[in-house]
Amino acid sequence: MADILVVYYSRNGSTAALARAVCRGVESIDGAVAKLRTVAPVSASSEAAPQPVPQSGPPYASHEDLRTAAGVILGSPTRFGNMAAPLKHFLDGTASLWISGALAGKPAAVFTSTQSMHGGQETTLLSMMLPLFHHGMVLVGLPYTERALNDTRHGGTPYGASQVAGSDRVGVLDDSEQQLAHALGRRVAQVALRLLPRA
Repeated sequence: MADILVVYYSRNGSTAALARAVCRGVESIDGAVAKLRTVAPVSASSEAAPQPVPQSGPPYASHEDLRTAAGVILGSPTRFGNMAAPLKHFLDGTASLWISGALAGKPAAVFTSTQSMHGGQETTLLSMMLPLFHHGMVLVGLPYTERALNDTRHGGTPYGASQVAGSDRVGVLDDSEQQLAHALGRRVAQVALRLLPRA
């Protein structure tokens, strides 16, 4: 079985909705299992350790989750065209995995949600890709053979799945956004299974 780690940060529920759709895509592939995790919030005024377990939702991601995963999919809301600080903080702590090469050669992908059209979706996706490249991961995107990428009127890019929440769609994905999130999870799972070492 290929464990695909889906790690996200979500403040209002839109990125979490994408994460669940990505997980459904992963699990549509025989031999792949989605492992849903979140990251702890951070504060500019304190570096105090977070509660060991979130009050609700999936558990916090660990470095061991990353090390043992066959593939990794990251999600974040946009923050001025960049990933949110909690996800960046989590990634900044992965130097030991970089030194050991633990993530090198594994497939990875990214997804995001933003409040408005042209709110920095593509730059946010690219910002999440940079640490993955440094880890030596194999980046997986969404090709235009995915019909929903041509049909979408809200979210969706070749760099990864996305959603435009606006003020009235928080946590609600339209059909194209769901299809593209599903396709992203499916594609990473397929690549992970192909890259698994043969016994």
